[in-house]
Amino acid sequence: MSNEYMPQRAMSIHAHPDDQDFTVAGTLAKWAKAGCEIVTVIITDGSAGTNDPQHGPDYKPTLARIRADEQRAANAVLGVKETIFLGYPDGELVASIALRKELTRLIRKFKPDAVVIGDPTAFFYGSGYINHPDHRAAAEAAMYAVFPSAGSRPIFMDLLDEGLELHNVKRLYIHGSEKSDTWVDITETLDTKIEALKKHASQLDTHDVDDWMKKWAESEAEGQEMKYAEAYKVMVLQKDEDEKEGS
Repeated sequence: MSNEYMPQRAMSIHAHPDDQDFTVAGTLAKWAKAGCEIVTVIITDGSAGTNDPQHGPDYKPTLARIRADEQRAANAVLGVKETIFLGYPDGELVASIALRKELTRLIRKFKPDAVVIGDPTAFFYGSGYINHPDHRAAAEAAMYAVFPSAGSRPIFMDLLDEGLELHNVKRLYIHGSEKSDTWVDITETLDTKIEALKKHASQLDTHDVDDWMKKWAESEAEGQEMKYAEAYKVMVLQKDEDEKEGS
């Protein structure tokens, strides 16, 4: 089905700088254009984003700074309100209780209506790509921060002492799912997505981004009444009052 849901506040949680811009930036740009306040959370420092043999361990802090600057520039293009870097080591992420707590803290602080993550169950895409373990770890920790942790009083009770009251996220958008049920029309924001993605010049050849990103968005929209799309599995965790009345 097509989805016209427009949250007032949203949070995008991903493992690496550039993950959201490859995958969900068209949706975020659309929401921001409609007035949504968006917070981006990048969990790792992105310091493992090179295989250049000239760059040893001493280069990691430099690359982390470069990639953080690239993400800030991309988010400025999208209209993201705030960018948060948690600084976990790139390539070594696990879905720990400590990480879940940190994400729970952020969800309670910013109180998003919608949270956007990857698919924690996705190991393989087609027959040529094994999903990065950081992607799965980030998605798992974020999913369980959304539910049950953010809205459960007995979990992380010391957050209540910090003044962070419970918060129930209304919708969880999961991209990269093999069982998508919601398609966001990004026809009007695809160019914005491409512009944002090009800010990650340390990670990709920016010259051919337009072509393959358009093909990707076309494939996501296949079978839907739209030219370009981003596809999701959406968990509706809490309905708005108008939705309750219509159900």
